[in-house]
Amino acid sequence: MKKITLSVHNLKKVIGEKEIIKGISFDLKEGEVFGFLGPNGAGKTTTIRMLVGLIKPTSGKIQIGGNNIEDNFEEAMRDLGCIVENPELYPYLSGYDNLLHFARMLDGIGEERIQEVTELMGLKDRINDKVKTYSLGMRQRLGIAQALLGQPKVLILDEPTNGLDPAGIREMREFIRFLAEEEGLSVLVSSHLLSEIQLLCDRVAIISRGTVIRTDTVQSLLSNRERVVWRFHPSEEGKQILRSVTAIEERDDGSILTEYDEIKAAAWNKMLVESGVSVTEMNRKMPVLEDLFLELTGGDSIE
Repeated sequence: MKKITLSVHNLKKVIGEKEIIKGISFDLKEGEVFGFLGPNGAGKTTTIRMLVGLIKPTSGKIQIGGNNIEDNFEEAMRDLGCIVENPELYPYLSGYDNLLHFARMLDGIGEERIQEVTELMGLKDRINDKVKTYSLGMRQRLGIAQALLGQPKVLILDEPTNGLDPAGIREMREFIRFLAEEEGLSVLVSSHLLSEIQLLCDRVAIISRGTVIRTDTVQSLLSNRERVVWRFHPSEEGKQILRSVTAIEERDDGSILTEYDEIKAAAWNKMLVESGVSVTEMNRKMPVLEDLFLELTGGDSIE
C-alpha cells in the first residue's frame, strides 16, 4: 500500500460572500503523477494557492507528509516543492548561483544537494551559464531543480509545459515521470493540455464550479468510451436503421456516433449495406480525456 503524501479534506474558500471552493477532497500517493483540471473559474488556481500556503483556507484540512499546514506550517512546507505559474529566477545569475541562493534559505542544504539536483534535471553542462541564455525548457528544469532542493515528498507544478515546443513538452513529460517512478515523488500537475495529462498522469481530478466532480485513474475514466464514427448516404435512412438497434449521437459535422462493439458494428454495417445505404466511413474512435472533460463540465473551456 502506497503512503499518502498529500491529503485534502473538505477544503473551502469564501471570498466576500462568494464560496469559491466548495468542499474539495482528494489524496496524492507516493510515486504517482496526479492531474488537476478545471475550466475557467473552476477554482483550480485558488486551490493550488491554498495547498502551497499562499492563501489561507476558510475551512477544511490540508496535510503534507502527515503535517497539517494550519498546525505545523513549517514542517508541512518542508515536504513541499512547487512552481506556481513561472519559476522565479534571477536571469543575470548563473544557474548554479540561482540554486546556491535558494539553498541558503533552507536548513542543511549544501553543495552536494545542488550537484544532485543539477544532474537529476540534466543541467550539468549549462549550470554555470547565465539563466538569461537558457531556453524556456531549461528555465523550467532549473525551476524544478530549485523546487527539489529541500528533498520534498510532494511537487506541485502549475502548467509545467506552458510555452514549450513539442520536443520540450515531451522532455518535460519524461522528467516528471522519472521523478515519480524513480525518485518516488508525488507530483500534482495542472495543465490545459488535456492530451498531455492523458499521457502523463496516473490519476486525474476534474474540478468545476469549486467542486471536484470526478477523481479516478485515466484508464478508468476512459474505459468503455470507445465509439464508432459513421457516415452514409442517404443519411436519414441510415440513421433510422441504426436507431433501431442502438443509441446514436448526431454530430455537427454530419457524422454519427454509436457505441463500439466489434461484432455488433460489423452486423450493423451489413444491415446498412443490405438496405441500400452506402457507408462512406466506419471508423473506430479511441477515447480521449478531452471528450470526457467537455461532457462533465458542460463544454466549458479549460483553465
